[in-house]
Amino acid sequence: MKFIVKFKWVIAAFILALTVILMLTAPNLTKLASEKGQSQLPDDAVSSRASQILKNAGEDSNTISMVIKLDNALDKDSEKQIQKIIDKTEKIKGVKDVTTPLTDDQDVRNQLMSKDKKTVLVPVTVSGSDEKVEKIANQIYDSVPKDVTAYVTGASLINQDFAHSSEEGLKKTEFITIFLILGLLLLVFRSVVTPFIPILIVGITYLISQSLLGILVKNVDFPISTFTQTFLVAILFGIGTDYCILLLNRFREELANGHDKVEATIMAYRTAGRTLFISGIAVFIGFAAIGFAKFAIFQSAVGVAVGVGVLLVILFTLLPLFMVTLGEKLFWPSKKVASHSDNKLWGFLGRKAVARPFVFLVITAIITVPFIVTYDSKVSFDSTAEISSDYKSIKGLNAISDALGEGKAFPVNVIIKGDKELTKADVIPYLGNISKAIEKVDHVDSVMTITQPTGEKIDDLYVNSQLGSVSDGIKEAVKGIGDVQKGLSDIEKGLNQIADQTGSASKKSGGSLAPAADGLAQVNQQLQLVSTQLSTTGNVQQAVPQLAAISKQLTTIQTGLQQANENLSAQQGQVGTLSDSINQLAEGVDSANDGLTKISDGLTKATGMLDNMSDSSTVRDTGIYLPAEVMKDKGFKQSIDNYSFADGKGVKLSVVLDQNPYSEEAISTVKNIEKAVASEVVDTPFEHTEIVYGGVSSSNADLKDLSTTDLSRTMVIMMIGLFIVLTILFRSMIMPVYMIASLLLTYYTAMGISELLFVDIMGNDGISWAVPFFSFVILVALGIDYSIFLLDRFNEEVKSGVAEGMVTSMSKMGSVIITAAIILAGTFGAMMPSGVLTLVHVATVVIIGLLLYGLVILPLLMPAIVVTLGEGNWWPFLRKKEKYKVEE
Repeated sequence: MKFIVKFKWVIAAFILALTVILMLTAPNLTKLASEKGQSQLPDDAVSSRASQILKNAGEDSNTISMVIKLDNALDKDSEKQIQKIIDKTEKIKGVKDVTTPLTDDQDVRNQLMSKDKKTVLVPVTVSGSDEKVEKIANQIYDSVPKDVTAYVTGASLINQDFAHSSEEGLKKTEFITIFLILGLLLLVFRSVVTPFIPILIVGITYLISQSLLGILVKNVDFPISTFTQTFLVAILFGIGTDYCILLLNRFREELANGHDKVEATIMAYRTAGRTLFISGIAVFIGFAAIGFAKFAIFQSAVGVAVGVGVLLVILFTLLPLFMVTLGEKLFWPSKKVASHSDNKLWGFLGRKAVARPFVFLVITAIITVPFIVTYDSKVSFDSTAEISSDYKSIKGLNAISDALGEGKAFPVNVIIKGDKELTKADVIPYLGNISKAIEKVDHVDSVMTITQPTGEKIDDLYVNSQLGSVSDGIKEAVKGIGDVQKGLSDIEKGLNQIADQTGSASKKSGGSLAPAADGLAQVNQQLQLVSTQLSTTGNVQQAVPQLAAISKQLTTIQTGLQQANENLSAQQGQVGTLSDSINQLAEGVDSANDGLTKISDGLTKATGMLDNMSDSSTVRDTGIYLPAEVMKDKGFKQSIDNYSFADGKGVKLSVVLDQNPYSEEAISTVKNIEKAVASEVVDTPFEHTEIVYGGVSSSNADLKDLSTTDLSRTMVIMMIGLFIVLTILFRSMIMPVYMIASLLLTYYTAMGISELLFVDIMGNDGISWAVPFFSFVILVALGIDYSIFLLDRFNEEVKSGVAEGMVTSMSKMGSVIITAAIILAGTFGAMMPSGVLTLVHVATVVIIGLLLYGLVILPLLMPAIVVTLGEGNWWPFLRKKEKYKVEE
């Protein structure tokens, strides 16, 4: 410290120069937070894998939704207006496709319009980052006439609005924090000079920290989120002010003890500086431990550790300048320097606690245990609740939910990727079974895929429908045979009449027409048998060869008639024009034969299809059969294109839920869908494919799993890290245990109280999902400060005895800790007007926790534990006895 005091002006000049250089050269952290600070799941998360698969296949397009609200039901005029908007939208750079609701396909219309036709949904496929999508949305708004109400929404736009809301909240937090701290410090020190010192110290710290973080984020991809700066402001100004209060109070105390300003500065840093260093290291370790989290948004709080490191450097280099320069004037307009008075409340509680420790342990339990027992860990993953409903993306989402259903905007995407083609006729049918399995899951509204592109299955693909068509074909064949019979009967009558007229002439011609007539009679009898057989048994396979034989007979009869006609033609003089009549009858037989041939071909085709069905495993497994003509059908090929990718090696299913896709219930539904699909694909062509899930609900399912494991991991790492550091610094393995345990008690109590407020009283679905993690880290990292303040002073005062030392340290540190807790709570209170629900929830938990710790846990529980343990506080080490002296 002597070196720092000696070169104080050089050090100050260096710090100021460094601050200015960093401010001028470092990247803008706010802009970087907007660009890189969106919530990103790790690459091995299921939903991340789904996105990566689609991206690798060139299918990483983003879909946003334009929602048009009409005053009246859709009519021709409004259709023209909407069509103009669509035409303009299609021309916007970055727009890849627009799905029009103005189609003749009634199924599509029903999907994209509300029942009253007053709300119209226009899906727009776009490409690019969230920022580019936002620019596209702004251009869409420009294309909408002023008299038309339209919103554009989508996950990307909601993310951007959340970022904007966070930026606005940060500005409010910075402004409120500074004025709040100034006001509180004026009350604490009753000086117009002192309050500006912590503001200046922490302000320089914040500027340097922000610049360093900007450089790290830009150059080494350091984690960042939209929360980073807000937490940096709240924590730096909070603990920075607390540390300044600790040092300045001890400096004032040493001045009051008769030391000059240099000696007082050195003594303050030897005593309170040691406490501050221990506290700073503990906070640093707490936030550095977040680096072990897997989720980027959690890792982003590591930036606070950078700020804490910078704060410690500034406190030990720049603050001494003001102490040794201003001395007593630091507390102007006080005419004399006096040590801060002992805290009577904490002194009273300390005396009572050491006298009746068991009673105070019970009192603490009565205050905390009920909230811990009733805490249900209810969390919400609804990011739309994070920001104001005044944002257009939220208005659009609400419009879709009200008119078309909550799940319509953000379906669950089932992505199936294999090594072989999955769009073949013997594979596609199994998608039908998967769709059925998903549809059976509670809260699934509809499933869209190749076999049911509009959410309704294509009946013509199913065997039941196809067999019905075969049955109808048989009926038509029977009817056709009947028509042929009738025609042949007429021809038979005609032949008999001609035979009677020609008499001997026909015999001379070389053949009577009567045998032909008899042959037709026999043919009719055979056709009757075939017709009866088809009608009763449906045996197509047997009917086909019979019809072929009959056709052969008809060919013979036709040949005979043509020969008779030629003979009659040579005897025109005797028979006259009978030849023309016979010729017409022969043509009739030929036509009848053609009719039978077509009937036979149709039945042959049906026979082939039935044979293929009988050989097809998909028919037995799925009830779906895809003949070649269906696979070649233009409409079905379009369905394949819409729901496949990677040259047919990947297929998609889009699952619409009947519940809020952001709800925790939707997460449970996704889990049930996963189970249903996993069970259904066994022993199918999809069994060895990769099946992953995308969409908001799936991302939230990953988020839930990840946030839970990250919280558990971070809790363990933080507690182990703090235990090791505190053990070394306090030379005890017992003190760290009850210090950390007291903070865990505080954390769970604060969470229980917050859940009571937000869920049970205010009716929220749950505490925001990120709150348990951030609240734990902040409460433990910052709360450990206060126990260090108290117990480090206790180690200094314990020479007079454990009980006496505890009471003395409580009297001396009570005001400092309460003031520090109030100031830190105030800095987090400045986050309340931010408008971001997560920040409001975190601020509430931290404020409750800090006040609970400063007003209940430390003054009631801590002395009771300390006096109960006695010399055991320093186990397994011996209590170190030392006195603080100023170096000569």
